[in-house]
Amino acid sequence: MSTSAAPANPRVEPSIRVEGVVKRFPGVLALAGISADILPGQLTGLVGPDGAGKTTLMRLMAGLLRPDAGSITLLGRDTVRAQGEIAQLAGYMPQRFGLYEDLSVMENLQLYAELRELPATQHKAIFERLLDFTRLGPFTQRLAGKLSGGMKQKLGLACALMARPKVLLLDEPGVGVDPVSRQDLWRMVSELTDAGMAVLWSTAYLDEAEQCASVLLLNAGKLEFAGKPAELTARLAGRSFRLAEPAGDRRRILAQALDLPAISDGVIQGRSVRLVTRAGASIDAARELAGSAQTHVEAVAPRFEDAFVDLLGGGPGGTSVIAELMEPVQLASDIAVSCQNLTRRFGDFTATDRVSFEVRQGEIFGLLGPNGAGKSTTFKMLCGLLKPTEGSAHVVGLNLARAASAAKNQLGYMAQKFSLYGLLSVRQNLDFSAGVYGLADAQKQARIAEMIEAFELQRFLDVAPESLSLGYKQRLALACALMHRPPVLFLDEPTSGVDPITRREFWTHINGLVRKGVTVMVTTHFMDEAEYCDRVALMYRAKLIALDTPDALKQQVTRADGHAPTMEDAFIQLIERVDAEEAAR
Repeated sequence: MSTSAAPANPRVEPSIRVEGVVKRFPGVLALAGISADILPGQLTGLVGPDGAGKTTLMRLMAGLLRPDAGSITLLGRDTVRAQGEIAQLAGYMPQRFGLYEDLSVMENLQLYAELRELPATQHKAIFERLLDFTRLGPFTQRLAGKLSGGMKQKLGLACALMARPKVLLLDEPGVGVDPVSRQDLWRMVSELTDAGMAVLWSTAYLDEAEQCASVLLLNAGKLEFAGKPAELTARLAGRSFRLAEPAGDRRRILAQALDLPAISDGVIQGRSVRLVTRAGASIDAARELAGSAQTHVEAVAPRFEDAFVDLLGGGPGGTSVIAELMEPVQLASDIAVSCQNLTRRFGDFTATDRVSFEVRQGEIFGLLGPNGAGKSTTFKMLCGLLKPTEGSAHVVGLNLARAASAAKNQLGYMAQKFSLYGLLSVRQNLDFSAGVYGLADAQKQARIAEMIEAFELQRFLDVAPESLSLGYKQRLALACALMHRPPVLFLDEPTSGVDPITRREFWTHINGLVRKGVTVMVTTHFMDEAEYCDRVALMYRAKLIALDTPDALKQQVTRADGHAPTMEDAFIQLIERVDAEEAAR
């Protein structure tokens, strides 16, 4: 297997050349002899599972780390010998961008201009250019901490572009950003590459990688693929299939199919199941699981994500160890969660405005919407963490206004920003969560042991959560939320920023829990994940603007190219309709 990414046009001098780069950390070989070229005027995607070495490679390119072997040149300058020049030539936006949340948008821009030592006489023109480019002009006085996720990323991008760099390094800029805001980020980056800038974009969204001119796929410190996304996708020709509306429980069918030796990967798409076979294998065994001769099995075009998962050995199996340990959930009512006219105001600002819906037992209910739409506020009220200004909410028949403590013991909550304690070790976080939920003695120790084994946390028991990779932080947070085996589970962006393999692992657990009767409410910015939901509620500007099955929502919109609409198409077009209706009034 080649470990070098050759330039698409050998006459074009690369903006970044990586030659045989090795980087070690104590006990870890982070990069094992990587060689690649990043071309000017081109968007290059950087993908790979958690811990593959993506961030390490970017930090080496930015001159923030030194390679142990090999070399990196950026615009002809060695990143070690010319470190001072690299800082001026490259813009770097790390995963956790260093915005100062207690400063306004304008104050952050002023700070970064001073850090870049830009002449004060140029500040006004530079700020006007960046504010116009990012469309942040109306928000210059807003504190960075009060910005939505998408606006924070735009401000981070503006700061990275402050000194007009020739090369831009973006480490997962789309994490936690809704599809509408991601479109804006793509627009901005497209303008930069059209102007000749070389952009390296690390991403967990493989539909983003599919749109890049070229892709570098890292795994365990090695370069597994370098080239056009379509070249990798083409390897999966004839191996992707869809079981259209199979008879019986589609989650059961998916789980059983993923345990078949012939199946490499699989996901739910609305009422259908999408499967990828291993090389040389047949779809026939999975066809039999559909339970009906009338179930239509059709070949579908492979996606880059299919090829990514297959290259890394396939997805996890379909059996959830956690779900297997649980007894079936029995509730007194078919309605597990409900709210009526749920409203929350913060001063003059209305975060949630008269939201009403019911969630049935054993249902996956998705709550979608742009950043700042009111999803997390609604979640917090349904979990009893925030009191509504008006309206009511019930969990398993308990009114959260009158029986909040009893209701909280019936639910598990995984927060958008981890509900983990940084001063406690992994083991201590598990122990604390078990105690909070009233577990004691032998039962407490047994549950903790189950979570450690199910989520493979043995190696990390004595370390702080902050030292874990994002995927393992999410595993720990989910373990803490499931410790008491709740009948209702609230997951607020549980897979934000994690790689596709880890996302599939999470959904294996979610699907398994739902088959045991657990009710799941989930927010997500991954529109493919919304396909797993039985129903989806779309929020916008604090209001509920749509509520239906994923397939029904997709049927409400169209695509100009005639292809079947995706959930992302539905998300964007339904929001645009609301904007158009308001503009017409």
